[in-house]
Amino acid sequence: MPNAARRSERSRQAILESALALLHESGYADLTIEAIAARAGVGKQTIYRWWSGRGAVVLDALVEQAGASEPPPLPDTGDLEADLRPVIRAIVAELADPRLSATTRALTVEALTSETFAEQVRDRLLRPQLGTIVARLRSAREAGDLRADADLDQAVELLIGPMYHRWMLRTGPLTEAYADGLLDLALAALGAGQVAPGGGTARSIR
Repeated sequence: MPNAARRSERSRQAILESALALLHESGYADLTIEAIAARAGVGKQTIYRWWSGRGAVVLDALVEQAGASEPPPLPDTGDLEADLRPVIRAIVAELADPRLSATTRALTVEALTSETFAEQVRDRLLRPQLGTIVARLRSAREAGDLRADADLDQAVELLIGPMYHRWMLRTGPLTEAYADGLLDLALAALGAGQVAPGGGTARSIR
C-alpha cells in the first residue's frame, strides 16, 4: 500500500513545480489554481487543502526554490561601497526586468490586501536576503565606517526603499547609474564626516 505521507509530498512538490513553470510561461496574471492543478495532475481541493490561494502557492514555491539554507554572507573586503554596489545593482536590474519583476509586483499587490500574507512575504522571502545587507552594515559600523548611531534597519530601508518606490510608481528608469547614485547618497547619509553623539566625527567611508 502506498505511503500516504510520501504520496502527499509528491503531490506537494508537483504543485510547487507546476506553479513555477506556469509562472515563467504565462506570468502571474494568467496563473490560476485550476491551471496549477491540471499541470500537477491533482484536484483543486488538494491545493486548497494546503494553501489559501495562488499567492500562497507561489510564495512557498519561491521560498523552496531559494533553498532552505541561509543566503551566503556578503563579502567583507573592508570597502563597504565596493561590497554593496553589486548587490544594489542586481536588485535594480531585477526590478527593471518586466519578466523577472512581474511576480514580485503581483505578490506586492496581494501583500497590500492581507497583513498576514505581507508578514509571510517579509519573513520568509525578504528578511533572509536583506539580513545579509544588515550583517554587512553592522560590520561596517563596528569598523567605524558608519555612524555609531546608525539604525541598521533604517539604513537598509534607505538603500532599498527608494528603488521599490521608483519601481512601484514607475517614476523613472531603473538603471545601473541610478543604482550607483542611490548607493552613493545612502552611504553619504550614513557615514563620512557625520557628527556623532557626544561630539567628534565618524571616520570617512571613502
